[in-house]
This record gives sequence, structure tokens and C-alpha cells, in this order.
Amino acid sequence: MSEPKSGFFPPPGSFEEKFIRAGGHGGQNVNKVATVVQFRFFPGLAGLPGAAVERLKRLAGAKLTADGDILIIAGEHRTQEQNRQAARARLRELVERALRPPKRRKPTKPSYGALQRRLENKKRRSDIKRNRRVSE
Repeated sequence: MSEPKSGFFPPPGSFEEKFIRAGGHGGQNVNKVATVVQFRFFPGLAGLPGAAVERLKRLAGAKLTADGDILIIAGEHRTQEQNRQAARARLRELVERALRPPKRRKPTKPSYGALQRRLENKKRRSDIKRNRRVSE
């Protein structure tokens, strides 16, 4: 297994890999070879900060199971090893996004000139509509 040197790698015991047979069309190999990987990651056992685990669960979306595990299924390649690498890369990208704290929103307000233009425009529209009324 040649894992990239940079980025997150799940510690042993925090994940489980299971290989299953691929569905769909195939040749002679489709019913004999289990190449699709089900990569199950247990965020609570990975030693991640609590806030990062919460962000990770929110980012996981449909990949989050009822038990709180993250299930990634990779089957786009023909070999087990390529699918294993693809699943780990997807998990790594997800965890790295969760480890990055969200940017704080800087509250802004419209400039004085913008407020004046808005009020002037509202007044102009109001006058136009008032002049449409039939005076009795």
C-alpha cells in the first residue's frame, strides 16, 4: 500500500474495509471477483476534535449511517487496490474539509449613499403609483 505522505490517514481500528462483488454488466469476471470496496469509517475512534467530527457528520450527508459511521463505496475501477485508494482518497478529502474551521462571516452594512439612493428610488416609485390613482 503506497499512501501519499501528506494529508489525513485513519488510524488502525477506526475503519473497516469489506470487498463485495460489483453489480451491473460485466464479463466473465463479474461474478467471481469482489472488487468493490465498502470503506466504513468510525469518526469517534479516529481521534479527531469534537467540532471536526460534527462537521464531518454534516458533510457526509447520505454517507452517514444510523450508527454514526461513514460508509464510502468505491467501485469505479477494475481492481481492489485502485478502489481502495479511491475510497481512502474520498475519505481523506472529506476529513480535510471537516478539519478546516468555517470562515466567520463579517457583518456588513450598506453605505450611506446606497441607503439614500434606495430611499429616493422608493419615493419615486411611490409617487408614480400614487399618481395612477383615480382622484374623486
